Amino acid sequence: MNNKINKILMSSMITAFGLSMVGCTDLDETLYDTISSEQHEFSQTELEHTIAPVYSSLRNVYWGWFGMSDIMDMSSDVWGVPSRIGIGWGDLYVSMHKHQLNNQMGFFQVNWDNNYAGVNACNKILANTAIASNEDIVAQVRAYRALYYYNLLDLYRNIPLDTTYVHEAGWTPEQADPTVVYNWIEGELKTAADKCPSKIEMGKINKYAAHMLLAKLYLNHNAWFKDDTDKTWYSKALDEVNKVIEGPFSLAPNYSDNFKEDISTSPEIIFGIPLENKYAGGNYMANLWIHNAGRARWNFSGWATGGGIVFPQFLDTYEKEDTRMDNTWTGGQQYAMDGTAITVDGEPLVYTKELHSIDNPGCYPFESYRLIKYEIKSGDFGTSYDDVPYFRLADAYMMKAECLLRLGQDEQTAADLVTKVRARNFKNNPDKATITVAQLKGGSSYKYGHRENQGTLGGEDKWITTNEGGDDIEFGGLLDEYAKEFVCEAHRRDDLVRFNIKGTNMNVYNGKSWFCKDAVTDRNGDIFPIPKGAMDGNPKLKQNPGYGTK
Repeated sequence: MNNKINKILMSSMITAFGLSMVGCTDLDETLYDTISSEQHEFSQTELEHTIAPVYSSLRNVYWGWFGMSDIMDMSSDVWGVPSRIGIGWGDLYVSMHKHQLNNQMGFFQVNWDNNYAGVNACNKILANTAIASNEDIVAQVRAYRALYYYNLLDLYRNIPLDTTYVHEAGWTPEQADPTVVYNWIEGELKTAADKCPSKIEMGKINKYAAHMLLAKLYLNHNAWFKDDTDKTWYSKALDEVNKVIEGPFSLAPNYSDNFKEDISTSPEIIFGIPLENKYAGGNYMANLWIHNAGRARWNFSGWATGGGIVFPQFLDTYEKEDTRMDNTWTGGQQYAMDGTAITVDGEPLVYTKELHSIDNPGCYPFESYRLIKYEIKSGDFGTSYDDVPYFRLADAYMMKAECLLRLGQDEQTAADLVTKVRARNFKNNPDKATITVAQLKGGSSYKYGHRENQGTLGGEDKWITTNEGGDDIEFGGLLDEYAKEFVCEAHRRDDLVRFNIKGTNMNVYNGKSWFCKDAVTDRNGDIFPIPKGAMDGNPKLKQNPGYGTK
């Protein structure tokens, strides 16, 4: 063996390019700390520090620019980033929104690189014999590695599977059959889950998080492999999610409790990613969404670009008394902390619900309600230091409800679970929280169809619209509840891929139109292209269907 790998650990600011360039050889990794001699007997504290890069890699995977939090929602029917007239943006964000995808878009390289960097960090730890004797640590690292591979399988499907750290010079990996990768992830999680710690600590995977990931693996099986005839996968998901629900969790009294700067005390958090001011910032949602002048509402000191937009079609799905609307979005006249109306060049800063278009002509600076879901504290840098809930109990309840509905079992229990999630958002009218089986199994209230205004601000409207509606979506009521509960939590793409249009072989993700995005007639878009950097660095890789050959 010709070991050309630098024997060093990675910091939270990952620069490795994982398998995308040269497999697992010649990786230039950011120095975090060196591994001690394999003869060294590690203390538990030393072990915890040694595997820190495995924990910290997830911050970049989930919350880095172009990361999972972006790719999951920006291609969906809830929000996006347009060309902002007089501000900028547009370009690849518009392409992502319209599903006009190519392998040179930064989203795909970043997610490939970051997840494989996480895999590589795990492989390195597991290759160290001094660590391999600690069952607790090994289980956590294997679960993390399974999580990184879960992300890669979800996004790209046809991926290399490598579980070793040292390779011969010139080695490059081949793509594995997706079923092989799927079965490997399943086996890893089944082996490691109950060996992971029971204690709930921010940033550290626990046994409940491992079971949650396994439940998600089962829940998505039929959508990933485009065959919903075998319902046993939902039974398997149900078994796993029940193990999570039986854990020491409860719904937080208030929806917003899960999105505070510090969520370590929320009883709902199964697994969370900690962020903090000095060394581990990264939650940029306020910076992405808030107009520069709008910072005065909180007096936050960070940059603000006013980029993000939420689609009116989605906002219209909120019920009048659902407090998630006000906990998640702000619209209308904006006021400074002292109560004075905010103005821009003498014009009131009023966030409007209605939008023009994604890029023809684009959106004007004041258009769109703005995201305030993550806590913005007075004087801080926006939401940069806000922790991120990766798995929470509400998701487990909703997943159980979905499994029961798809299996046709205990459907009232499913409705009761969704009602339980809704209850905290209808405190002023508890009866409104109740949702029925018929509503969950019925169509979506989302008014699907192409919608844009190509006129100019203050000029004549030039509406281009089609009407597709949501009555033909299987379990459309449940899909609506997923959107309102988990918007901006890296959730929506997977949900849209999993929910189908009745009488067709199409899912909502590809088969429906929405704001400036048109439906297509095939499902190649279920997965993303293998990024160009990966293809250029490894001639063994073949491009995914629908994206050419390179």
